Amino acid sequence: MTEKRQSIHGEWTSRWAFILAATGAAVGLGNIWKFPYIAGINGGGAFVLIYLACVLIIGIPLMMTEVLIGRRGRQNPAGTMRSLAKDTGRSKHWQWIGAIGILSSFIILSYYCVIAGWAMNYIFRAASGAFHHASASQINHIFQHFVANPWKLLFWHSMVMLVTIFLVIRGVKGGLELAARFMFPAMLGLLIVLVIYATTTNHFIQGLTFLFKPDFSKLNSTSALSALGHAFFTLSLATGSIMMYGAYLPKKASITRAAIYIAIADTFVALLAGVAIFPIVFANGLQPSAGPGLIFQTLPIAFGQMPYGSLFASLFFLMLVFAAITSTISLLEPSVAWLIETFRISRLRASLYAGFGIWILGLGTIFSFNILENVKIFGMTIFDNLDYLTANIMMPLGGLLTVFFAAWLMRRSDVLEELGISDRLLFRAWYFAIRYLTPLAILLIFLNFVGIIQF
Repeated sequence: MTEKRQSIHGEWTSRWAFILAATGAAVGLGNIWKFPYIAGINGGGAFVLIYLACVLIIGIPLMMTEVLIGRRGRQNPAGTMRSLAKDTGRSKHWQWIGAIGILSSFIILSYYCVIAGWAMNYIFRAASGAFHHASASQINHIFQHFVANPWKLLFWHSMVMLVTIFLVIRGVKGGLELAARFMFPAMLGLLIVLVIYATTTNHFIQGLTFLFKPDFSKLNSTSALSALGHAFFTLSLATGSIMMYGAYLPKKASITRAAIYIAIADTFVALLAGVAIFPIVFANGLQPSAGPGLIFQTLPIAFGQMPYGSLFASLFFLMLVFAAITSTISLLEPSVAWLIETFRISRLRASLYAGFGIWILGLGTIFSFNILENVKIFGMTIFDNLDYLTANIMMPLGGLLTVFFAAWLMRRSDVLEELGISDRLLFRAWYFAIRYLTPLAILLIFLNFVGIIQF
């Protein structure tokens, strides 16, 4: 029974602590780095509308599902799935759903720390005035010269990894919660400062129009699928992180309200990033559809031309690092919890072992940009393969199996008890979503990514 299960790792001090930590896990490079350029490529406002609909249909129901499963099991994702399968008389092999999540977070963190290291390096580059009045070719040279040096990438990858390990070693309350309480508000404050600056440009209204005025003529089936996929991935779902954080949620806390608040906060930050970025892009005659290079190659050009550009560029990349760290600690925690529970070792040793393994795997991503850039596996670099494997196969598959388990294999009474929804109509709507709508949406993403169907 759930009442007898307690996490050996502790609990959040309150529902709001969980919301801050889980929002920090969800808000990361995906919101500030990826969302603006995806919106830019797909025409802005119309894409945002579809994205919001996808958050409602797939994001919130799946987040509720992961949190309720995590709190029901109170263990690492693999242990939780094994225990819940036993409760319902199912095969212990359902634990592999949780294992997929743990492995996904392990792999994702290996390259996520490398990209976060770029942002950390750019704080100092910006502060030194490296972008001041630099041309597009000069900015591109700075970026290409940086990623071509494996030693520099290794150093900054190591810095991010060390900070992440240090915070996770400190535990649920002293590390994960403390970091979320400081870094998420700090990140949000820095983002608001950038939005205020964006209002001083002559292109603020143009940026808002681009972001919020729907232009459905620029939408196609690929755009809609991109919105669906981003809604799924931006909430940090199917990586074991949310399920792990759910294991630390106090029994009396409302899962429904927490999931809604997290989804709203995550979406708000993504939109706020767009509000901050697009006016700056337009004010400098740059393209909002610049793609992945928008943050590291396009925005530095804009910062270099504006008054106090070095200051605002430094603040921007500091904000990016804060957003990244709140995500990296959530990605490391499932592996650490699994090691502690499986081998009965200390949190210190588990954090060091997992962190070192992830650091080693990160070398593959580092070398993908320099000494191994010409080494292709299935026509892709090591980094591209890791990204494709996790984002396009493991996460959709893990998410699909998770909602299937909760909707079709768990006892309905157990699910209702854990959610604690008194409104039967609301429960039925959620139950219908995870039984039919959410699995269908995930299946569409999965089949499209693996090339079985094309839109």
